[in-house]
Amino acid sequence: MHNAAFDALDIDARYLAFDVPPESLEGAIRGARALGIRQLAISIPHKEAVLPLLDEVEDTARAIGAVNTVTWRGGKLHGANTDWLGAVRALERETSLADARAVVLGAGGTARAVTFGLLQRGARVTVLNRTPARAEELARALGADAGGDLASLSKYEWDVLVHTTSVGLGEDVSLVAPEALRAGTVVLDAVYQPAETRLLRDAATAGARTIGGKWMLIEQAAVQFEMWTGREAPSEVLERAFDEAGAASQLLSAT
Repeated sequence: MHNAAFDALDIDARYLAFDVPPESLEGAIRGARALGIRQLAISIPHKEAVLPLLDEVEDTARAIGAVNTVTWRGGKLHGANTDWLGAVRALERETSLADARAVVLGAGGTARAVTFGLLQRGARVTVLNRTPARAEELARALGADAGGDLASLSKYEWDVLVHTTSVGLGEDVSLVAPEALRAGTVVLDAVYQPAETRLLRDAATAGARTIGGKWMLIEQAAVQFEMWTGREAPSEVLERAFDEAGAASQLLSAT
């Protein structure tokens, strides 16, 4: 997506992917400094661990406790978070979040960003996680309500459900039992590959409105692009690049 946007606006830059295991994160950040890499997108599982490795962290990212965007500026690495904006903008395609009852599944960096964004928009948020203690820590830090484990979802009344774990990424599995899903609600799965996850299929069958992780990814990437370049992101270019990458991935899987 970023490379397509760079090309569309004739910006001399290239976006590359690096597979960094957790034990190598500190070395990777040192390497980025040494190479003068101007921008970094931080993905799972590094969004929380990267904070102490940066020179400055914006207040929003500090409050969330997770960084997904790093910019080299003035000889320093600055950390920010665009995930929260990506999530709320994706959800606002389907519903108003003010006074909505929301449940967030997961307790990692993405869950922290989503919870923060929902609270900023005036939603009432409950956090559930496979390890309830982590949900309690997240909720306490951000001012949300802590629930139990994921199996307790059916006990809650909710208008919006957001799944933030990596379960379902590239696999046809879901953490949510189909009978826990409800008609008239909105379900966002932060997993973006495949485009229609098991959770989204089950939610649609139950009568819910669904939002794929594609939209959260595109919306947060647009904010990243504007932070990095100072120019408005060509959203239609980002969307087209995402769709083309997904089609190419399906073709490779089929062969």
